[in-house]
Amino acid sequence: MATTAGRPSRVAKLPPRERILDAAEELFRDEGIRRVSVQAIAEKAETTKMAVYRHFETKDALVAEWMRIVAADYQAAFDRVRTEHPGRPEEQIMGLARFIAEGLPAISHRGCPFINSLAELPDRSHPARQVIEEHKAHQTRRLVGLCAEAGLSDPEQAAAEITFVLEGAQVSTQNGSIDRAGERLMSIVEGIVDRHRPPVVDRHRPLLGASRPATG
Repeated sequence: MATTAGRPSRVAKLPPRERILDAAEELFRDEGIRRVSVQAIAEKAETTKMAVYRHFETKDALVAEWMRIVAADYQAAFDRVRTEHPGRPEEQIMGLARFIAEGLPAISHRGCPFINSLAELPDRSHPARQVIEEHKAHQTRRLVGLCAEAGLSDPEQAAAEITFVLEGAQVSTQNGSIDRAGERLMSIVEGIVDRHRPPVVDRHRPLLGASRPATG
């Protein structure tokens, strides 16, 4: 959500439902899901607990809606790189990597909202966990599609390797184990793309084992 204006003046202009979501987002990110009560969300949104339940039937429903907002930001990154680099899937892949790399400094302070939420939601039937799993599956399909468009060998394997790097970089940044994580991430993803790029065939060079004209 936008953070250009000071929070009190910005929140005062929002409709009640948006004020609640804004407050929940800040509290969930800073303190975690389980530690935050509906009452705390109501107080930060400058409303009542009853009003929260009027817009969201349960706290779980509010958490799930927050996860949908976060997921939409990531999906928007796919749309943005496709618009910025039309017809250039390799550049789109690197654009996605750059989106993650540039977001790592924020993760170092708060952590990845998906990783944090999964750790707090072990029950796979929880609506917010289902949102995360559906988002991740959709994101993987889109990345596999980009790898296929780029002509990479074994697009599913290439997408898996890129996903491991993107998600691993976020975890390593969160725990502070790797320095220059963004720079290293970009280098590794570029290496994956290069390794899966099919070799260039020299059409003027005879194939190995091809028959040669008889001489004599």
